[in-house]
Amino acid sequence: MENQVDFPLVVLGLGSNLGDSRLIVLDAIKALEEVLAELRAASLYETEPLHVTRQASFINTAVAGFYSEQVAQGASDPLSARALLSRINEIEARFGRDRSRERRWGERPLDIDILLFGGLVLNEDSLQIPHPRLKERRFALEPLLELLPEAKEPGTGISYRVVCDLLPAQGVSKI
Repeated sequence: MENQVDFPLVVLGLGSNLGDSRLIVLDAIKALEEVLAELRAASLYETEPLHVTRQASFINTAVAGFYSEQVAQGASDPLSARALLSRINEIEARFGRDRSRERRWGERPLDIDILLFGGLVLNEDSLQIPHPRLKERRFALEPLLELLPEAKEPGTGISYRVVCDLLPAQGVSKI
């Protein structure tokens, strides 16, 4: 994917295990076309839950595209990342997500995480980029690497391929 001007290449992770998860994820990808230019989606993956294991399996994927709704001056400015988070939260709510009623790591109709936002490294209470648990989650790394096989962690340059290869299987299988 060639960078459009100074718009950051964004990678989002999507997951669902409540309702018709496959359809929800596919419809969410369509909704994200409103937000990311030149959007590409990885394959769908079926994933066993990691932390709270007594729940249905998840359907996961990742999308990559350019975030062109510039709010601030620079392409990788935290203000733009926060604006993207707001748009993502609106899409999750459209698909029935109510954060006030769910348990941590529990069932949800749709979860969208910002995995990468250009080269931005951000550590705030409400937003961490890269996603703080990305290197622990094969269900996020495999679709990310399908889209960007040479992806590296911003700030450290650590290869996500190396990280993924060192993780256990974690019950992740491509559909």
